[in-house]
Amino acid sequence: MIKSIIRPYLLNLTPYSSARDEYSGKEGVFLDANENPFGSVSGGKLNRYPDPYQWEIKNKLSSLKGAQPEQIFLGNGSDEAIDLLIKAVCEPHIDNIVILPPTYGMYKVCADIQQVKVKSAILNSEFKLDLEAVYAQADEHTKMIWICSPNNPSGNLIESFKIESLLEKYPNKLIIVDEAYIDFADQNSFISKLDKYENLVVLQTFSKAWGMAGLRVGMAYANSELITVLNKIKYPYNLNLLSQKMILKALENVNTKDKYVEKIKAERFKLFKNLIELSIVRHIFPSDSNQLLVKFKNAKEVFLYLLDQKIIVRDRTNVVLCEDCIRISVGTASENSKLIKALQNYK
Repeated sequence: MIKSIIRPYLLNLTPYSSARDEYSGKEGVFLDANENPFGSVSGGKLNRYPDPYQWEIKNKLSSLKGAQPEQIFLGNGSDEAIDLLIKAVCEPHIDNIVILPPTYGMYKVCADIQQVKVKSAILNSEFKLDLEAVYAQADEHTKMIWICSPNNPSGNLIESFKIESLLEKYPNKLIIVDEAYIDFADQNSFISKLDKYENLVVLQTFSKAWGMAGLRVGMAYANSELITVLNKIKYPYNLNLLSQKMILKALENVNTKDKYVEKIKAERFKLFKNLIELSIVRHIFPSDSNQLLVKFKNAKEVFLYLLDQKIIVRDRTNVVLCEDCIRISVGTASENSKLIKALQNYK
């Protein structure tokens, strides 16, 4: 079934064959890839190309996440997976995607760059998925529906039963669940449903809970046939050697990630309590993420005031359903305290 979704010419595409496709071992005399044999100018062993398919990382993720290594794609942030997924299934000027605003902006940006039409099924006033709105937008040329859960910028989970409804109603469309913030939510990942739904793709990242945003490493979990196509059309060495080493080190320290998550969730609770007591705060939306979407009186002025105090938050006032809203990432206890004190002094 998955082959019917993929752009036909990609199924028979001959990908670039790198030196490491022909030999993946770590021992030997390497005279195959035109590398500098003497070392790296900066020091360290960076003169050799990395594993183009990152099998060591995928094997560790397989044990941690419950997916097969062949069901995992690793890329330069989740953004690379977003871009490649659209490239893999959408014909420019013909096909379209459906997004659920307000949502992560890169889905639309990547589609716009590739000249793929974007259709919007706006969430309801509580930022919940409106199935009827999706049904109204999806048509025969819709190749994928993008669901951010927990959502950005609202922070809430999208109801699982509604996502499964879409997976079952549209078996010939990709249903992509972006779980960048899933570690902060009290819900299991949709990765557990990969074997049930061939059309399911789950995105995750090392940027948030793992605290490795500077490395730019994201993951896509999907049917192995789709992963094969993504590997065909990615750049040969899309994940550099240093990033791979740091990710492997992180995967040996899952407990540290879990401790960070618990700290952030505790700070989220305290930040919510402190914000809701402020007279300038009109509403705080429930969050299953590491962010709070807060509706202020005079949000634009509050945003500029905080900037002047060198406290940087995200102005979302021009985003659909987010009038007078500021998105606040949960910081450390000290950072959150500075934010609250500044807001208490706002006049």
